[in-house]
Amino acid sequence: MAQDVPDTVILAEDEASLYLQATVARVWAPRRQTPLVRVDPQRDKTSFYGTLDLVTGCEIVTESPDMNGAATVEHLTYVLAAYPGRSILLFLDRASWHKGPLVREFLAANPRLEIMYFPVAAPDLNPQEHVWKATRRAISHNHGRRRLPELADKFAVHLKAHTFRSSFLDCYGYTAIRPRFI
Repeated sequence: MAQDVPDTVILAEDEASLYLQATVARVWAPRRQTPLVRVDPQRDKTSFYGTLDLVTGCEIVTESPDMNGAATVEHLTYVLAAYPGRSILLFLDRASWHKGPLVREFLAANPRLEIMYFPVAAPDLNPQEHVWKATRRAISHNHGRRRLPELADKFAVHLKAHTFRSSFLDCYGYTAIRPRFI
């Protein structure tokens, strides 16, 4: 079990869709100069898989047109490559594509990757959800970009260029006992 190995990497993963349609957020503006937010008539979207290292705050990101078993396996391949030879404990939500046959086969073939599932209907427990929220606030709220690839590039760059601290491990006592294992 990954939990028995002292240098286990602990990660949280989730997916998010990004639409060209801007989302709005409150913003300060000079009087009588209300900011304009462009409304795009299309519903073009792309999806992102994001995995947060709960100790370092670093993010592993892949972009995909879909959220399904094949895209999940592709993302998990990147996760394994990011931590060669190390045991990984990965927290996931209970999306159907996380439990499909492709993912089950991949996990069986990669025993150093152990999965733990968040409880049903508990997105606030997943630290990756907070990463999405921070990145949307920085990149996709009130944006004026006209092309989805440009917006998606900015979204991915932001995720890779920043660290996202999480209190998840502190809440469950991990940081208090971690020095005993190092």
